[in-house]
Amino acid sequence: MVIVTEKNVLTKPLRYLLRQATAQCDSEVDTEKKTKEKEANPDGERGTWSSQWDFAFSCVAYAVGLGNVWRFPYLCFKNGGGAFLIPYFFSMLICGVPMFFLEVSVGQYLGVGGMSVVGQLAPIFKGVGYSAMMMVFLENVYYIIVITWTLFYLFHTFIDLPSLPWSDCSKGNGTWSTVSCWNPDSGVPFPQSLPARHNISEADSQTAVEQFWSNEVLHISGGIEEVGEVQWDLFACLIVAWALVYAFIWKGLHNSGKLLWFCAIFPYIILSILCVKALTLEGATEGIKFLFTPDWDRLYESEVWIDGGTQIFFSYGVGIGSLLALGSYNKFHHNCHRDAIFVCCINTFTSFFSATVIFSILGYMAHQKGVEVGEVVKSGPGLAFLVYPEVVLTIAPSPLWAFLFFVMLLTLGIDSQFCGVESLITGLVDNWPELLRPHRKKFTLGMTVFMCLLGLPMITRGGMYVFQLMDFYAASGMSLLWCVFFQTIAICWVFGAKRFYLCIEEMIGYRVSMYWYVCWVLLAPAFMLFIFVFYFVKYTPITMGDYQYPPWGEALGFMISLSSMLWVPGYAIYFLLSTPGTWREVLQAGITPVIQPRAEALCAEVRVGLDNTKEFSDVEQNLMERTDDSFDQMEEEGHDEDNDKEVSVEEKVALTVEVECPQLPHKV
Repeated sequence: MVIVTEKNVLTKPLRYLLRQATAQCDSEVDTEKKTKEKEANPDGERGTWSSQWDFAFSCVAYAVGLGNVWRFPYLCFKNGGGAFLIPYFFSMLICGVPMFFLEVSVGQYLGVGGMSVVGQLAPIFKGVGYSAMMMVFLENVYYIIVITWTLFYLFHTFIDLPSLPWSDCSKGNGTWSTVSCWNPDSGVPFPQSLPARHNISEADSQTAVEQFWSNEVLHISGGIEEVGEVQWDLFACLIVAWALVYAFIWKGLHNSGKLLWFCAIFPYIILSILCVKALTLEGATEGIKFLFTPDWDRLYESEVWIDGGTQIFFSYGVGIGSLLALGSYNKFHHNCHRDAIFVCCINTFTSFFSATVIFSILGYMAHQKGVEVGEVVKSGPGLAFLVYPEVVLTIAPSPLWAFLFFVMLLTLGIDSQFCGVESLITGLVDNWPELLRPHRKKFTLGMTVFMCLLGLPMITRGGMYVFQLMDFYAASGMSLLWCVFFQTIAICWVFGAKRFYLCIEEMIGYRVSMYWYVCWVLLAPAFMLFIFVFYFVKYTPITMGDYQYPPWGEALGFMISLSSMLWVPGYAIYFLLSTPGTWREVLQAGITPVIQPRAEALCAEVRVGLDNTKEFSDVEQNLMERTDDSFDQMEEEGHDEDNDKEVSVEEKVALTVEVECPQLPHKV
């Protein structure tokens, strides 16, 4: 996510940035000057968080979303419970948390964020930014469908008061209820039920909650081959969802601190209530046991590793530019190391918290039907909409708790969705500022309508099968793994992990553990490469429950992935062929940073450079490229009385450090 003002911070004069960063007093004169400069540059002022906790809670509100409450439990159930947790935890320790910390600290250090940052740190890898934008675009198209389902349930909580429409099979007679519908809580023994009279076994029967989801919400067909017509009630919910998202976008995230606090805290209140109730249900312990007991044979399946390995990226929001932008709004000396660990722990805790609720209810449902937990419902993206509506039926008054739960889901979904849309819009505007920035609001509206139309195939009768393809191939799985891998290479191998590791010390005031450095340089890239290779070596076709996708369906999925993956090698080839010079010069240009960091970062670069002669030449050149305008202004203000005197390179660097970084020991 990139939330910036109409003019990028890099368009402001260097001297103005440094004055803001190095001012040591708040005298009335300085205050008047800053006020005048702000009035003169109303569009160039970059906001910051109003308090240090706003950043932490914005990361929680962004990262803690439907990925925890909806996606993590269904992937865990799909991949055999405990077996999924092994690659998940492994990925969290050596990839997830280190990459989260890396992205936030890079954004904080440079003072700019977004998907273009990687291309500015290593120009030949600019395709990583385009790849991320494509993934965010695809994610925005399909992620909104979960919000659409949520709105459908939310509206239906008021249709059949004082009960709920999915509380009994009789409420769906003639519409969504079939002969296989049986409610264990109805008081009717199964031998006397409608399914038994039609020779349907108890294990093959379905509850009212399951049939309401399949036959009323989805009107699901037999496969992706049967697309069918658009569900107009879902279409209305889709329009409402996009309208809500668009209403949030224009305001800007850093001005919405109170909203972020609400989005971060409210879900835990509802989940806590549901968790207490779920744990008291009969059979809940069996569900918890399924969650934490690994099926070791499942570890030989590649899908378990790629789902578990990349869910941590999806959940943490790594690899799509959002964390870079969130960090860019921090003050330079903010302790992002502490916040990164805190937010990651909260994120993982939330995943397990919601999984505990869902698997407790699955245990209860299995106990009611007399089957194993793994067989109680068909696995798929709709697991949360089969389980949570079941538990609210056990809490009185059911409509009230259903309303609060679906408001919670809506809060989580809308919060992450408008962050993703803002990330995409700002990434595109930053790449074509002259064309798009003057028409940003109209462009945003046009993109919103376009993405809404692209979501139509997912609200047809065969839409769930399309949604499953999008969820696996579009913005997770191998495409997300690919993007994060090359981002890691660009930042840690090209820009330099050691260089940045020392600069983190300048930001937070102490040196972090070498564990982070080892993960960035070695462990994380190696693990990502292993998962990627293992996925193709042990490839298994994608399924949804018992449904096997046709070959053309899988081919469509791979095309969706390639639509984002090809940007990385494609741009690298374009860069090599279009950049003038010898191959050596082109390669050197491709790995030379062109970014202009915030003022404090320049000072930190100088401090690190003073202790490292090898790096100082780069720092000197970096400073000189940024000080020509500053010296012109110094001369105009009378700092250089002898205008005819030629100033050497060394004198310019020394004077720049002395004027703009007064806290440094001047060894230049």
